[in-house]
Amino acid sequence: MHKPQQFPLLKWCFCLFSLALCSQQLPSDKVIAVEDLGTYLKKEIKDELGDDTVEKLAAHFRSVFQERYFYDWTENDTRFEEYKSLYSAMEVSHTARAQDHLDKFDASTHWKLPFNYKNDTPINAYGLRHLARQHKMVDIAFLYRYKDKDAQYIDYFTGQLQSLNDALIAGEYETIPDGNGVYEAFRSGYRVLNWLQIHNGFLGEKAYSDKEQLTTVATLLQHASHLYENNAEFKSGNHQTRGLSALAMLAIIFSDFQDANLWYERAMSILEQHLQREINEDGFQFERTIHYHQSDIDNYFYIYQLAQKSNKKVSAIWEERLKSLFTTLTKIAFPDGSAPVLSDDTDAPWAEKNDISGTLTLGYLLFDDPEMGYFAKSTVKPKYLWNLSKEQLGALKDIKATTPQVGSYAFEDTGYYIMREGWNDQDNMLVIAAGLDADKPDHQHGDMLGIQAMANGKVVLPNYQVRYSLEDLELFKNSMVKNVALVDEELQGKQYTSNKGGSGFGKFKELPTPKVLGWNANATADVFIGSHDGFENIGVSYTRQVINVENEFWIVKDNFESKALHTYKQVWQGHYSSEHSPALLRATFDNGSGLDILQLEAIDTVVTDDKRGKEWSVVQKAATDNFSFVTVLYPFATYDKRIDEQSMASKFAGWSISTTSETQNNSTTLSKDDTKISFATSQLTIGEVIIDFSQEGDVMTQVENDRLFITLLSDKPTTVTITQGKQNISQPLAPAARLEYKIK
Repeated sequence: MHKPQQFPLLKWCFCLFSLALCSQQLPSDKVIAVEDLGTYLKKEIKDELGDDTVEKLAAHFRSVFQERYFYDWTENDTRFEEYKSLYSAMEVSHTARAQDHLDKFDASTHWKLPFNYKNDTPINAYGLRHLARQHKMVDIAFLYRYKDKDAQYIDYFTGQLQSLNDALIAGEYETIPDGNGVYEAFRSGYRVLNWLQIHNGFLGEKAYSDKEQLTTVATLLQHASHLYENNAEFKSGNHQTRGLSALAMLAIIFSDFQDANLWYERAMSILEQHLQREINEDGFQFERTIHYHQSDIDNYFYIYQLAQKSNKKVSAIWEERLKSLFTTLTKIAFPDGSAPVLSDDTDAPWAEKNDISGTLTLGYLLFDDPEMGYFAKSTVKPKYLWNLSKEQLGALKDIKATTPQVGSYAFEDTGYYIMREGWNDQDNMLVIAAGLDADKPDHQHGDMLGIQAMANGKVVLPNYQVRYSLEDLELFKNSMVKNVALVDEELQGKQYTSNKGGSGFGKFKELPTPKVLGWNANATADVFIGSHDGFENIGVSYTRQVINVENEFWIVKDNFESKALHTYKQVWQGHYSSEHSPALLRATFDNGSGLDILQLEAIDTVVTDDKRGKEWSVVQKAATDNFSFVTVLYPFATYDKRIDEQSMASKFAGWSISTTSETQNNSTTLSKDDTKISFATSQLTIGEVIIDFSQEGDVMTQVENDRLFITLLSDKPTTVTITQGKQNISQPLAPAARLEYKIK
């Protein structure tokens, strides 16, 4: 007889069964005993092992690491000898870092504040973070080999690992949720990455007993269980990315365990969301910095490497987005193969470039792309020697390289605009920052519409890398050390706050919102026009125009409009002589090249300031309502190519400067051959052609092969009326747009 009431019970039982299938077996709140590891293995592995003694389990997992880790641990000795040969200077660094950790912490240390370093000074949140990451434990593992395999360093590692496990059971570990928690995703993930390297480096060493090896395995499994349990949903930012990268690595390496499939599916699924939501469509990582961009590449690279080695499935989105992270670096690179400093770049404080060769060497090995090969080196960065197979390292002996084909380029989603001459290391390049991340602008600086430039192999307009722990971080994140325009005493970054963790990191609650009004790149000129609202709080509207003229020089025009009187400013980074100021500033470099900054509009003063060996000049126009700086940035290769100080008011480098009075304003024009660049004009005459504009503006005209090209350089649309003889045409023209007209 049919009994309907049984179906709800069956459905309920099925749901319980499904939940059981989706629930992990390994606990997250304790490290299981090594003798119990076999209980959590998949049935087929149990059957294969048979008697799962400590000795058998240890031997099994040594074999697992041979097959599934980045390289075979039996190569440890030979790989270390290669490492010493290739990177001889690293011994000093490893030794110093290892000793720093050894001097600060006992093997059996505390994991919860407050407690003291070994010298009895209090440890702060920043110090605890570094303990939790265990990154200097990697240096101690190197010290083991540099010191002829002194077993005390293995004992120190196993002792500190055990002290964390003891703290876990006792509940004596830091749990602050703002980033300082010892098991927080970033700390835990970073620690897993380091401990995997250490564990693989110690395998085969007599001092690293079977039980100690399995204790490390069990500890890593507990970390995986905790990461799985506490990362069920997407959380924006690199903290979860690092944690789930570690979870995926553990799932691949320890795929013999029942929970591994759950770990892998969750890690890869949420990481795919990160790839879709945090890698902009233009290929840039959403935090808009080279540092975090490369750090994200690391997170995905580790997984991709291990997944390929173990023939694990990786989605097409994964591969496409990962490759885009690498190709982005090739598009934004300076002509010398380095990259600009963008916001919170932190690898080398005060440096004016970023080294991207190490990352693009990895990209070349993964994707065999010769444009990535253009940046690749025959040796990898020291840390990556331990993440590559013997075959991959061998491939670097014969790198296939082709010059990148990309020229001037717009990262429209991220808001970086590149004006590029070419890829000769002496070529010119300028980058404009014109983006604000809507979700997490924490790592952005007060440099909206700021520029950086390279010419003749030198960064002529620099930005500077930062370090969170330095007391003047706020200064170096804000506008005085950027190539921007300012008003009065206003800076772009407002309401700076440090984080609660005590690392020194801080962010601005308020940054200007940019608007790109026009962008156009062609063979003879690149034009960018943008605005931001950073000065609207004091009643000033602002726009910036940047024009790349024939890859020879740049013009920057900063426009301010207000009903009240203000002091308007441009800030230029670099060491400038001022004997011809305020009209001309000059910087020269060690190769004899230089940069001239020429003002085409009269200004008042130049004020110089400095910090940390960096210097900047502030060009000022005081007590006015509306004003525009019209500034020529002219890089020269040798002293005789500089702007002639004696004639700079009327000409420079073959360009003539003329000023005519139009209505209430002066119209300034630069002209050379068949090219004219006119500011604040309403009418131009080119031969027999008369060009009228519906409103006063800035334009570039070029004549080539009986063609007249008109480019609108202003921020507002206008209507162009062209009259030649009896012919008369009118056409609307948008900012940065280019109009072609056939001359009779």
